[in-house]
Amino acid sequence: MSPLKTKFTTALIALFLAAGISSAARADVYDDAVAHKGRLANDIKRDPVDKPAEMLRLAGIKPGMQVADFLAAGGYYSELLSYVVGPQGHVLLLNNEAYDKFSQDSWKTRIDKQHLANVEHRTVDFAHMNLGENTLDAVVMMKVYHDLYWVSAEDGWPKVDVNSVLDQIVRALKPGGVVLVVDHSAKAGTGSSAAQDLHRIDEAFAQEDFESHGLKRVGRSNVLRRPDDARDEITYKGPMVGKTDRFVFVFKKP
Repeated sequence: MSPLKTKFTTALIALFLAAGISSAARADVYDDAVAHKGRLANDIKRDPVDKPAEMLRLAGIKPGMQVADFLAAGGYYSELLSYVVGPQGHVLLLNNEAYDKFSQDSWKTRIDKQHLANVEHRTVDFAHMNLGENTLDAVVMMKVYHDLYWVSAEDGWPKVDVNSVLDQIVRALKPGGVVLVVDHSAKAGTGSSAAQDLHRIDEAFAQEDFESHGLKRVGRSNVLRRPDDARDEITYKGPMVGKTDRFVFVFKKP
């Protein structure tokens, strides 16, 4: 073989190997879930803002797991979890009556249209969620934790016994189970007060809240940070939609 042909062959092999390695590095169960054929157009538009593959990868959600999507609304994350945990896993899409109403029962259309056989919807009462004991490998709380500190008679949202809700979640977790918490950051030192008007919560308060219920923070991410957010505007409507500074914590049950 001539030196030129040898160099060409070597370069070609290296190119194929590099392509294979690059493809393997990109392809995992989380990216596959986001790339799943047939996902809704509005969900795909949401992906760059919420970065769901990074979130579920950080939490370590795996095939075969039993996972609860807490206050899942229409089930954006429930669908992705369905693909990640696979047919041997199970996803609880948990809403209360207010969240079912807010989502206009779009969770049902999603489950039916996307054929999510491993997703089970439940409408729960915060006082008695009936999650059992040591039944869940993971719970995800995506921009909803602050709502536990929100009160609105107009929206049918009474004062919540947050300690009871968190106790029930921790009780349902298996030893080693995790809680993924993503929420809109409030100004430091404001505790839970910004939940009422701005739908935000202080991240230091959040960490203390979960750890006071026996969990330990084992992970965090800055991938959803927005330093340009002054943290003084409402999050779910107006100019801050999709532009808020968000904290990401992973807690583990010992």
